[in-house]
Amino acid sequence: MSMETFAPMMFAGLVAILLLGFPVAFSLAALGVACGGIAIFMGWFPAGFMAALPLNVFGILSNDLLLAIPFFTLMGCILERCGLAEDMLDSMGQLFGPVRGGLGYSVIIVGFILGAITGTVAGQVIAMAMISLPVMMRYGYNMRYATGVLAASGTITQLVPPSLVLVVLADQLGRSVGDMYKGAWGPAILQVLLFALYTFLLSRIRPQDVPGVPKEARTLHGWALWRKCLRGILPSAILIFAVLGSMGGLPFIDHAIATPTEAGAMGALGAFALAAMHRRLSWTLLNNAMGSTMRMTAMVVFILIGSRAFSLVFQGVNGGLWIEHMLSALPGGQLGFLIAVNIFIFFLAFFLDFFEIAFIILPLLAPVAAKLGIDLVWFGVLICVNMQTSFMHPPFGFSLFYLRGISDTLAKNGTLPRKVESRDIYLGAIPWVAMQLLLVAIVIFVPETVTAFLDKEKVVDVDKIRIDVQPREGDAAGSGAERDDPSRLFAPEPK
Repeated sequence: MSMETFAPMMFAGLVAILLLGFPVAFSLAALGVACGGIAIFMGWFPAGFMAALPLNVFGILSNDLLLAIPFFTLMGCILERCGLAEDMLDSMGQLFGPVRGGLGYSVIIVGFILGAITGTVAGQVIAMAMISLPVMMRYGYNMRYATGVLAASGTITQLVPPSLVLVVLADQLGRSVGDMYKGAWGPAILQVLLFALYTFLLSRIRPQDVPGVPKEARTLHGWALWRKCLRGILPSAILIFAVLGSMGGLPFIDHAIATPTEAGAMGALGAFALAAMHRRLSWTLLNNAMGSTMRMTAMVVFILIGSRAFSLVFQGVNGGLWIEHMLSALPGGQLGFLIAVNIFIFFLAFFLDFFEIAFIILPLLAPVAAKLGIDLVWFGVLICVNMQTSFMHPPFGFSLFYLRGISDTLAKNGTLPRKVESRDIYLGAIPWVAMQLLLVAIVIFVPETVTAFLDKEKVVDVDKIRIDVQPREGDAAGSGAERDDPSRLFAPEPK
């Protein structure tokens, strides 16, 4: 066995150990340390090389940017429990109710707004399903459309700022979180428009699948309805603007007055204010939110430590060069690389979640993308768009699991008139996965969907640079040749 073949064997071992189902963080750490021992025994690098591992771990734990993760997680955990989703879905459902597919439009819009203030897929899918699924079934919505729109609208949160995925991608790619947020707005809005267009076309082709809500079921009218809608939208919009605007994460805002960590802390404080406004702020809510934040943060840190143990050894046996040579040799240049990477991540997302992909796979791909001249902000947003599908893959998507669980619970307690079949959930997800993949293709072939919202890089023409040197006292009397002699700039001052 040679070092040239050991890197591919390490990568194959990584895929195999992940498929076994053991906890990813500990599997990665064990594989990395074991392979490091083999490499030392074979003499490929000295034992002192592994001494860099504790320093790497300390570097992870002292990374200020990652402090934003618990703050944004806490913000999302509070908001998903404060009743905001219930109020917005009820008011939006009545506002769009008369229109065919109106409940679908309300789920898509509320999913987009909640995604911009919560950032958690699980809570969003469960909350929207508990409220909207019984209503959709009551008024005769096609079951596959109903389950598909609920699951897909929950996954929008992965792309809409302040998504945790974008924070992690910015850290791994070495780019500004604000730039990553700005770049994500175009695809996020386009994703909502694609979902709405599909609903519109379905309402024209098969109107019986997405009927309007009967007039007698709409209890709010006029200003009372608009007031309830604005009561949910305006505070949310203020919170979004305050959090994202302060860190330069909104289009057309060029300056940041806060770091991502400070913006996350401000968002958490705003979430407390919204919960108090909805009269849901309690010790129980606070305890549950902090527990969920602790578990999420611990998971992220342990995956980071495990991935660093693996990547240290992998780079030590020239695994990075192997990946670079393999991907750089793909036909088609940038386009071939992007297509191959996105196909690879699409299938990898069947088995890994977005944190694992970001921490394990992205550090191997980023150097190749940079060498090919690909803008890393655009590349990161593209990967984020692709990783949305990891929540929607039948039959492995976590959104489908969440929907399966909550629909069974609702059927058992009598909230649903009948049980939701797994077949309807899985088949209902397919059109929405296709739309997410269509968005991947649009971002690849129309990069302006990302770059249009980014700050334009200032290009300096070196041929037009002019340096004017002021003559010293007494130089005016000298000849032109003497004044133009550059060596006189370094002559001593006359006494």
